[in-house]
Amino acid sequence: MRNIFLIARREYLEQIRSRAFRMSTIGLPALFALVLAIGAWSSRGAGSHKHFVVVSSNLALAEAARDRLLANKEHKPTVTVVAPITDDLRAELIEAVKDSAVSGIVSIENANGKPVASYTSKSAGDFMTASKLQSVLSDALVEERLSSAGFTPAESNTLLKGVKVESYQVKKDGAIVKSNAAASFWKGYVMAILLSMTTIIYGMNVARSIIQEKTSRIFEVMLAIAKPADMLAGKLIGVGAVGLTQILIWVVAAGALVASPLASAMLTGQFEVHFSLAEAVLFPLYFLLGYLLFSALFAGLAASCETEQELQMYMPLAAGPTWLSFSMIAMIMSDSNSVWAVAASLFPPTAPIVMFLRMASEQPQLWQIALSIGLLAASIWVTLWISAKLYRVGILMYGKRATLPELVRWLRYS
Repeated sequence: MRNIFLIARREYLEQIRSRAFRMSTIGLPALFALVLAIGAWSSRGAGSHKHFVVVSSNLALAEAARDRLLANKEHKPTVTVVAPITDDLRAELIEAVKDSAVSGIVSIENANGKPVASYTSKSAGDFMTASKLQSVLSDALVEERLSSAGFTPAESNTLLKGVKVESYQVKKDGAIVKSNAAASFWKGYVMAILLSMTTIIYGMNVARSIIQEKTSRIFEVMLAIAKPADMLAGKLIGVGAVGLTQILIWVVAAGALVASPLASAMLTGQFEVHFSLAEAVLFPLYFLLGYLLFSALFAGLAASCETEQELQMYMPLAAGPTWLSFSMIAMIMSDSNSVWAVAASLFPPTAPIVMFLRMASEQPQLWQIALSIGLLAASIWVTLWISAKLYRVGILMYGKRATLPELVRWLRYS
């Protein structure tokens, strides 16, 4: 145990003092926050200060569309109405779009009693504006028809307001609480990303450490005082402790940010997010289990590699389960108790990510969580047993790439 502790301490201090640890601990959350801020800012500014020209043979319909477009105070568009439209005027407007004097032409007509709308602009990828125009023109058409039927503008607006749907969730104890599907989705999504990033990154760190020490021949010195199994255990414990330290720093920083007055004002109403005690307990547990599974796998594989380039070939083994887990998001969030969602949350390589995606939608049954943890622990034990055998032989192998038959022979060595 003393040798395991010494090796774990060496691995922990070596990585915790590195520049990469400081950069990832501070830089990664900062970069993530910057990306979210830029995305939110750009989406709010999308379509701002555009100049639209609404053309139609029906003046009332064109004016209704103009009023709907001008009602968007956030984007502050400029809207001009041309009704009725002639071929010469249409040609002039197209030339204005070509010269960027006009952002786009919104055309709405009746063809055989059916409304036909179109949007003409220089950009072929401006799908956000086209999507907004579809809603605006639909409301304008209904408003114009209601006005023709004798409804006042106030009555038309009342009918077009629609109904806001409030979401509620029935808990296992029968209690009914207000819920927010978007907030639950993003909470589970962010926690799943943190799990996948940290387990894969630190699992690969174990593998890279083995490659570096193998190429520097430092193993030959360390083997004089420690057994190969002790060295592997020390590496897994030390690097895992680094991962937990980094997550703890992120959690404390996030807690301090959320406690600030600015964040408190932003995280209310529709952006309110709640974390249960079960999520707080299971998150570090699933991190440890996922990390041990991937790091034990890559430790054994790294012992059979000569360079980091060879190690890169095994990256799909880590990326595959992650891609599979995130490809099931839509199915999990719509039905978290489906057969495929439950099976993926029990399958050890995908269990940590899928289980938290399920928990974001609905708390899984206790036996499913217990079985998931049990299967993960069993798979870790098997992976560690195989990796220890490969590690014991592979760390002293130089100058030869291990083939599959040779790896099988390594497993047979006592």
